[in-house]
Amino acid sequence: MNYAKRIIIAEDEENLGKLLQKVLSKEGYQVKYYSNPLEALKALETEMADIVISDIKMPQLNGIDFLNKCKDIIPGIKMLIMTAFAEVDTAIEALRLGASDFLIKPFDLNDMVKSVNMTAQTIDDSRPEPELNSLNLPEMKQLKSKSPKMQETVKLIEKIADSRSTVLITGETGTGKELIAQALHKLSSRNDKAFIKFNCAAIPETLIESELFGYEKGAFTGALHRKPGRFELADKGTLFIDEIGDIPITVQVKLLRTIQEKEFERLGGISTIKTDVRLITATNKNLEKLVSELKFREDLFYRLNVINIDLPPLRERKEDLNDLCSYFLIKSSEISQQTQKELSRQVIDFFHNYNWPGNIRELENVIERCVLVSSYQRIELSDLPDRMFNQNKKTCPDHDLDCVMDSLEASVIKKALAENNGNRTITAQKLGISRRSLHRKLSKFMIE
Repeated sequence: MNYAKRIIIAEDEENLGKLLQKVLSKEGYQVKYYSNPLEALKALETEMADIVISDIKMPQLNGIDFLNKCKDIIPGIKMLIMTAFAEVDTAIEALRLGASDFLIKPFDLNDMVKSVNMTAQTIDDSRPEPELNSLNLPEMKQLKSKSPKMQETVKLIEKIADSRSTVLITGETGTGKELIAQALHKLSSRNDKAFIKFNCAAIPETLIESELFGYEKGAFTGALHRKPGRFELADKGTLFIDEIGDIPITVQVKLLRTIQEKEFERLGGISTIKTDVRLITATNKNLEKLVSELKFREDLFYRLNVINIDLPPLRERKEDLNDLCSYFLIKSSEISQQTQKELSRQVIDFFHNYNWPGNIRELENVIERCVLVSSYQRIELSDLPDRMFNQNKKTCPDHDLDCVMDSLEASVIKKALAENNGNRTITAQKLGISRRSLHRKLSKFMIE
């Protein structure tokens, strides 16, 4: 099956990079340009590419290292190197390492096109179109699971990603519904087009129709100019409508027609606009119950629910807690630019007994907070938010009295220390225990 060759350009000189993108696109290539080689490498992990064109000297990463990293990600990928005259020796070294050709700056654009065309001819044009490696997607890495239900969910995502059918993602708040929508988009053939998000709960009801479908100048007071809606912005791409259960009943009719007819009119407009959008919706509400209460149209529900992905809450997939903690510890450490921290055994046990009402989002936020507030390499119970201890009776199993008592005792000691400015002698007196006993408990609960 023949397909247009895909090219990624890494060039820190923006004018040149965009010029090459324009010229090669006119030649029929699918071209993406990145001014930062690290961003280009990240794109290679999630996107298909046949040829990479790179400057040999860039601030963030030199061309030789960039070439080697490209080869590691996609073995056999073709590389073209751009270089200044003074760097010819380096360019020759790149050829030895597997680059297909190099051009000395400033070069004639015709020479670049000729070199690219010659390189493209060496690629087997009849080979099967390369498949996107879903395991490299950051979204899919977060979805990696030991839970049988989540494993089935991941298989379903990979199977339906390139379908045009509507998808309804259901699950409690914080279970990762937007993450699923992003994965569906990135694994589809629409991944180079727009991914537009819209949250019905975050927009006043009176504005939802105009935000989704756009409006013409003068459509209402304050409409001083024409504005495209989310359906127009997402054309050829993916539109993700979150909290679909909050969409007004008056807008549901127009949404249903748009899905069925693939066309709509802007608010105040008379021209019909065609739309090619892959629609994904999500909700934490029971839509079938809303249908029975006449708050949600039954025909729209069935139109949205062609494919359903139901996400389990974190409390039902505790086997994933350790992996999720590791992932968020790495992520939070990178964000805060700190050395990666670890969780104490007591914190891990506490997490496994906690109910996680906010699900994965709560876990991520708790770990990010702990990474920032902890003064030590190891995160202890004393670093956790007080609210988590206030829910101990709910988070520890009823039969696990030791868990409840230990968590409550750690919370009391932590608060007492804070009230006494860390003075252990006074804290022991206030608690009615000896200083030695307090020291043992501090060691037991890993409280600094």
